[in-house]
Amino acid sequence: MILRVLAAFALLLWAVVPARAEELTQTELRIPATYGAGEALTLEGLLIRPAGPGPFPIAIMTHGSPRDAAERAKMTPLRLAPQAREFARRGWATLVVMRRGYGGSDGPLAEGSGACNNPDYRQSGERGADDLRQAIRFMARQPFADASRVISVGVSAGGFASLALAAAPPPGLAAAISFAGGRGSRADDDVCSPDRLVETFGAFGRTSRVPTLWIYAENDLFFGPALARRLFGAFTQAGGRAEFVQAPANGKDGHFLFSAAVPLWTPMVDRFLAAHGLTLRPTLIALPVATLAPPAELSERNRAGFRDYLAAAGNKAFAVSPDGGYGWKSGQRGEADARQGALENCQKHTRKTCRIAAVNDTPVR
Repeated sequence: MILRVLAAFALLLWAVVPARAEELTQTELRIPATYGAGEALTLEGLLIRPAGPGPFPIAIMTHGSPRDAAERAKMTPLRLAPQAREFARRGWATLVVMRRGYGGSDGPLAEGSGACNNPDYRQSGERGADDLRQAIRFMARQPFADASRVISVGVSAGGFASLALAAAPPPGLAAAISFAGGRGSRADDDVCSPDRLVETFGAFGRTSRVPTLWIYAENDLFFGPALARRLFGAFTQAGGRAEFVQAPANGKDGHFLFSAAVPLWTPMVDRFLAAHGLTLRPTLIALPVATLAPPAELSERNRAGFRDYLAAAGNKAFAVSPDGGYGWKSGQRGEADARQGALENCQKHTRKTCRIAAVNDTPVR
């Protein structure tokens, strides 16, 4: 009788105590990598995944390449944290990897394509893909990861590397997603030897058989619509499996759609994943909601910019001026860099002196 009462009491407790909300975990890490004749390096990474033991299928995410070479050292995986969270909340253990020569990763740049009049785009893509393979091998050893289902997601040069990976796929690669993929853009609507780039996409298509998704905005100033269609045509005519999405124009340069318009591209990705049996969850893991109030100087219209700031990656700061001008910076190497960048961006929009109003999710008085 006592046991039955205790059992009933336990069931009552289970019924009235709410289950803990699902969460995401975020971890900065170093990825061990070995190349060639045993060259050992480490790559900088950021892992965002659902909490719990898993196993969770793997998403490898990688960045683009700035036109200004001096910017490479300033890059951090945090800049892709908002995009990585979108895949993690869909059930993927998502690893953002910085390729060799970028951010805090070891080694010199490995994927340079050479002279503009004679670029070796194929070597560039394959070396970027080698870094993605290292990230996949690392993840395959983790107890929470399911290496039998892997997707690669990249933007710009990272999208190009993801397509190169699909051309020589590692075990478990189920799909690749390329946002504004390409190489060789040196100025707006100016690509080094575009015919050579088209040939390289064709070469990748000859051996690529995993499904791929290509997303380009109408106003991409790195790889415009005409060139993007040529790249896609060369890839698919050679035998590659691909779906092309022409996204609407976004901002001043649609090349940055992946960062600037997450709500626009997530339905495109969801449709692609569903079509290939890669929908992992019936509902998404909810993201935490920041409660930080906007600075009083901001107009109602400009408060939308503050909401964008709250959703941005960490190591961030928000600056505001007395007349409501503002600027912010996120995904920096440290808070000092974020503060400086926020003030510089704010001063572009006002003649008055800007102040730091928030660092990360904490107000600054």
